[in-house]
Order: sequence, then C-alpha cells, then structure tokens
Amino acid sequence: MTSIALRRLQLFKVSRGRFFSTSPPPPFHTSRPRWRSTITFTSLVVASFAGGVLCAIYPPPPISILFPRAAPGPPAEPDSPESLKYSATLEEQLQALPALKELRSREDAHEWYETRPYQHFPEERRVNNLTAGALRGPGKLAIFPLIRVKKDETESLVFIHLGRGLCGHDGIIHGGLLATLLDETLARTAISNLPEKVGVTARLALNYRAPTMADQFVVIKTHIQEVKGRKATVSGSVEDLNGTILVEATATFVQPRYAKLLHSAQLRKAMGEPPATKDEPLLLADGQNLNAGHKHR
Repeated sequence: MTSIALRRLQLFKVSRGRFFSTSPPPPFHTSRPRWRSTITFTSLVVASFAGGVLCAIYPPPPISILFPRAAPGPPAEPDSPESLKYSATLEEQLQALPALKELRSREDAHEWYETRPYQHFPEERRVNNLTAGALRGPGKLAIFPLIRVKKDETESLVFIHLGRGLCGHDGIIHGGLLATLLDETLARTAISNLPEKVGVTARLALNYRAPTMADQFVVIKTHIQEVKGRKATVSGSVEDLNGTILVEATATFVQPRYAKLLHSAQLRKAMGEPPATKDEPLLLADGQNLNAGHKHR
C-alpha cells in the first residue's frame, strides 16, 4: 500500500471517530457579562426608589385614606399674624380658582350675583353661631364661603375651603360637618323662595358617594326643585374641583306659621344678601336701621 493510501485511511478513521463519538460536548457558557448584571440591579434600585417617592407624593386613594400624611395643627390664635397670612393666602387661591374665573366670564354671568355669607354678621351673634363662630378660623373654615347665586334664586354655587381641623378620620372631612354645610346651603336656596323668607329644616337626606379629603376647595351646588305654599324642596351636591360628586342631598324646608312675627334681617345677613340697592336700608341689628324713614321688610 502506498504512502498516499495510508494517509487517506488514517484521515478517514479520525473523521469517523469525530462523527460517532459518544463523549459529551464541551460545556456552553451562558453567564452574562458582569456589567449587565450591575446595570439590571441599579435599574431595579432606581425604579423602586422613584416608585416610593411618587407614592409618597401622590398616594393612591386607598393608601391615602388608610394612612394619611401627618399635618400640623392650625395656628392657636385666630388673630395672630400667622393666621391672618394663612387666611389671606387662601383668599387669593379662592379668587384664582379656574372654575370661578370661568363662571365669571360666561355669557350669562350678568344673570348671577356673588355674596359672602356671615361677612357682615354682627359680632355678638357670630360668636354663638356654629359655622360662623365655633368652626371659623385657620385649619377649619378659614375664609367666608363665596356664593354665586342666580338672580331668580333657583340655584347657587358655593365655593368653600375645608381645613384639616374638620376631620373625623385623619385627612377626611367629618360627614356630620358636610351635612351641616349642606343643610345651610340648601336652606339658603329654599328660604329665598319661601313667602316670608324664613324656614326650618323638615327633612334632610344624604348619600355619601366618596370620601371628602381635607385641605381643599369644594363646590356645593343647590337647585330648587319645588315650592308649594310654605314648603320648598331643594336638591344639592358637594363636588371637588374636578367635578367628582362626594355627597348628594335632598331636603325639605317649611316656613313656620309664626314666620310673620320674626324679623328676617339677621337671617338675610347670615345667608348673604344680594347687592344692596339705593332703596334698601342697611340694618345694623334687629329693630335698628340707618334711615328711620325706611320701614323694616
């Protein structure tokens, strides 16, 4: 056998051994480079930190309800410089509300008037009033409500700020406080449509739709439903500035039979009066006016 033939035979044996070998294949390394693992770990840490910060600043509703953020109490002295500055800041925020500006710029704006309940209420009466006295101050009802009323007295929009000191569960406004505010705002619409402009609550029904968070402006909407003699039925709602309905309400108010014996001037001052005309007297207190030539209404 020639040398060429021997070489071919050897090459054939080697190649045959490669094709039919039963030895395990060399291991395949699947480990990633170390720098990729470092980047993945760093990304997870950054994402977790960012998520924690966002949840702390903008907590989901269930978390903010169950675990409200701690807040300092209101200033101790209502007439202190700190309190006055706080109230002035809220008043500026109120006047700058986009919803209020939009209402003032509507084509039908001339069909409405604005008033501030309790703003001209006598001090000797204010101190014994719940919403004008006991609940008035920084952290509570810090500024007077602003009411936009249709001139025919059929509906109104009440802008009011609810402070942290009005809570039941921390961070959530007490449901009883909301009932009080609805009772007063619904009463204003009802009483304005009763013959003698005096009325008392006969029925108040509430439907709480969502928690009302503290430290925010809300809008209370009222609308007259029906007036029959001495009885007026009104509906209304509490909404946040995004239009979310927080509380719904209906109420019936009745004019007492002795209404004609009552002087309604102070009630009108408490509710907030339409802009005074030249022919209408300015009453200082029950039984007093500036112009003796005018008769009490």
